[in-house]
Amino acid sequence: MKLNKFFFYDNIKTLLYALIIAVVIRSLFLQPFYIPSSSMEPTLLVGDRLFVTKYSYGYSKHSFPFSPPLLNGRIFYKQPNRGDVVVFKTPADNRTDYIKRLIGLPGDQIQFINGELYLNNKKISKSQTSSNDKIFCGNSTIDVFTFDEKLSDEKIHKSAYLKKNSYQNSDIFIIPNSYYFFLGDNRDCSKDSRFLSSVGYVHQDNLVGKAQLIFFSSDKNVGSFFSFWKWNKSLRFDRFFKKII
Repeated sequence: MKLNKFFFYDNIKTLLYALIIAVVIRSLFLQPFYIPSSSMEPTLLVGDRLFVTKYSYGYSKHSFPFSPPLLNGRIFYKQPNRGDVVVFKTPADNRTDYIKRLIGLPGDQIQFINGELYLNNKKISKSQTSSNDKIFCGNSTIDVFTFDEKLSDEKIHKSAYLKKNSYQNSDIFIIPNSYYFFLGDNRDCSKDSRFLSSVGYVHQDNLVGKAQLIFFSSDKNVGSFFSFWKWNKSLRFDRFFKKII
């Protein structure tokens, strides 16, 4: 069979167009992420795959693959709302993606007192929903109390605290201008803004996007995706297309 002399050129051109379209969608609209750790349990589980909207807070260099220095600062900026689940680049290296819940806005004061979370000197309201839950912390399981935590009248989310030796007291964290304070919902198994040397306050330019929807979820402890005979146990069908709150 004789090939058209433009065969390879046309195919390379098609692949290039597809790549450009994929980069544009990933940079400006939606990017999929995989949850590798348990720091956001019970909201997000290891094995969840979710969509993050890139346009929610505007764009910075971190909106693009490999964070090229295309933008100085942030354009079309929209301030995130307290309680949003946000993907951001860690300040330590400006490269690693973390996902946490936004607790503190610029100017806020955050403190833990006797295991209770205080925002601007007011205790965050939470009501216990379970006292017998087990969730992951790395490869181990921990016994926790689960709560409905209320950051505002519009925002109620799940949080988990160790039954024993839960995080008790902290210094007062005063959030600087243009910075944000994040916590994991798995409060005693999360490296977050409480740890100033590794995460700390997160600058607005480091925001990547807002977590919106779980589109797929599987339990890697049961079997891989290719173990189709275990799909009835490994696939978490109840989490498919679940809105993140």
